[in-house]
Amino acid sequence: MSQVSQRATDLLRAKILEGRWGPGDRLAEVELAEILEVSRTPVREALSRLAVEGLVEMSPNKGARVATWSAARLNEIFDLRLLLEPVATGKAVGRLDDAEIDELEELAVRMYEHGRPGGDRDFSEIARLNRKFHATLIEKAESLQLEATLTSVRHISLATRNYQHFTEDSLSRSLSHHFEIVAAVRAGNSDWVEAVMRCHLHNARTAMLGAMSNPTIGADNTRDGIGAILA
Repeated sequence: MSQVSQRATDLLRAKILEGRWGPGDRLAEVELAEILEVSRTPVREALSRLAVEGLVEMSPNKGARVATWSAARLNEIFDLRLLLEPVATGKAVGRLDDAEIDELEELAVRMYEHGRPGGDRDFSEIARLNRKFHATLIEKAESLQLEATLTSVRHISLATRNYQHFTEDSLSRSLSHHFEIVAAVRAGNSDWVEAVMRCHLHNARTAMLGAMSNPTIGADNTRDGIGAILA
């Protein structure tokens, strides 16, 4: 893949994860070429790549659309994450230096500041910080296979943020988990890290699948702006 195509892929992926388009929305090549400031060839290559990752669906008759996922599919995704992500974060213990742990703690603090009740909430920023928090831990597992697999499945669960919603309690638990994960990493306790990550993922799955089965939950939290971004 050329540098231009890679850049187009990275930008398009980021915009989907940020919620620029929701599940099922059409991704027109001409429009994307203008937004990404590239020709249509890199756009086609980017769409093909993101289709492999599961973020985009390609159809001969309908073109490209942001992928949609059923509750059953999301359940499978979380099953995979629960198997792999605690292991990856456990492997990161002992491989992060003090400065890197301090950076994780700073990310947790900033997520809390943007998400605490009564504060000036910025859920797009929380989503960005959350992706960086998880990606740092996964990268420090130093396993290319784990990183590649988890990046793909995490993207799928994160991309549902436009129509899945956390309750206030779910959001509070999720924000607290980040601090506890940092504490466990700083203590060098991989079992503790893995246990908290499992709780973190179970909390996210319950919130997301609960919203899918109960539209009232989603409607209430849409007004509050609480998107399912902390998974």
